[in-house]
Amino acid sequence: MVTSTLAAPLYTVGYGTRTLEEFLAVLRAHALECVVDVRTSPYSKFKPEFSKEPLELVLRQHGIRYVFMGDSLGGQPKDPACQTDGKIDYDKVRTQPFFQAGLERLRGVGAERGRVVLLCSEGRPEQCHRSKLIGEALAAVGVCVQHIDEDGRLLTQTQAIDRLTQGQLDLFGPPSFTSRKRYPRGSSADDQRPA
Repeated sequence: MVTSTLAAPLYTVGYGTRTLEEFLAVLRAHALECVVDVRTSPYSKFKPEFSKEPLELVLRQHGIRYVFMGDSLGGQPKDPACQTDGKIDYDKVRTQPFFQAGLERLRGVGAERGRVVLLCSEGRPEQCHRSKLIGEALAAVGVCVQHIDEDGRLLTQTQAIDRLTQGQLDLFGPPSFTSRKRYPRGSSADDQRPA
């Protein structure tokens, strides 16, 4: 489990419908220094410029570091123990050792590499595992999470979840989130569909 908080806010962003130039402008606008890719599979057949190798090269050319962590923080883990009724169950994922190790590694990346942003494909943070899985886990241990939404606005973790739940609280405890898409047991998507 993450034992201490990051000193600076942790940002998240999805490239969504943005062009590569628009994406780079967002990173510059928020003075972000390190992109942590949390896509399970860091490739896109729809936007190949956002696939791992070309993206890493462009970021390096702009003085921005790239770190892949989709193997531990991705929204589509292959472990069947992470599914309920064919959907990824984020409560189950949060208990997995690989996810906890990913959070610890993320804490180290943030301490070493400055202003960090988590990257996924979904432009709307409330529809992505960035908020429903990672953001919830980080907020639970006091990490300040700032989501850059599809319009470039900053949302707190609470605001992103409020957009998802439309402000409706669950009478029986904290909300429980799953992926929107169903997956065959023990598999994950091979392209960058939103989590």
